[in-house]
Amino acid sequence: MSFQEQLQVLRKARGLSQENLAECIGISRQAVAKWEVGQSYPDVDKLILLSNLFKISIDKLVKDYTEDCHLGQDENENTSMHNTSIHNITIYEDIISFLCRAKKATYAGKGNECLSSRPNSHDLQYAEGDFKYIDTYLGGEKFAGEEALWYNSMPLWSMNYIGRITAEGFSGDFLKEALLLVPKEYPYRGPMVYQNGDYKYHCIVNGSFEWFQGYEEIYYLDRKVYECIFHGGSIK
Repeated sequence: MSFQEQLQVLRKARGLSQENLAECIGISRQAVAKWEVGQSYPDVDKLILLSNLFKISIDKLVKDYTEDCHLGQDENENTSMHNTSIHNITIYEDIISFLCRAKKATYAGKGNECLSSRPNSHDLQYAEGDFKYIDTYLGGEKFAGEEALWYNSMPLWSMNYIGRITAEGFSGDFLKEALLLVPKEYPYRGPMVYQNGDYKYHCIVNGSFEWFQGYEEIYYLDRKVYECIFHGGSIK
């Protein structure tokens, strides 16, 4: 079932008109109508609201649709990603490969923290040759941070994130397990869907490496226990 078909089924099952649904999530009825005929697609923040309203995980809400549209990236974006240069360095594949290795070696891989760059911050670093990666965040149950990438001391890319634990049952080890599976196609957080026992991880991304936004969540026994919003892109 496509996203637009799924949305109509869920809306009607709740006894909502298009206008009622629009009021629930703070948009116009025309926007809902366009979603339901496939003329447009919700931003990440609206997908989160729909997920919460209908008590359905984002992957169930969008899975068939995103399999067809590659999470909002078309073929031209995928092609351009490998042909575009950052700061005249035509090494996208090297950058992304390094970024994935850095993520696996730091937070996801339970890497050691380095000296705090700010009061009470958690800092992790990874370097290979001229590449350097730094992840720094504040907080624990409620957190915010930034990941950034440099080449020869020049900043190339950055991603900001903010998240929170929403209920009992959250497992930091499961989150790290999911983040270790960061895919090169979307080298931001974890895979679109990952499950281990009673835990399920979902991640959705809109955009490309140079400009993107996304959302991840964890369910435990079909109850949401964690969520995180992230966005970022290349730096020039």
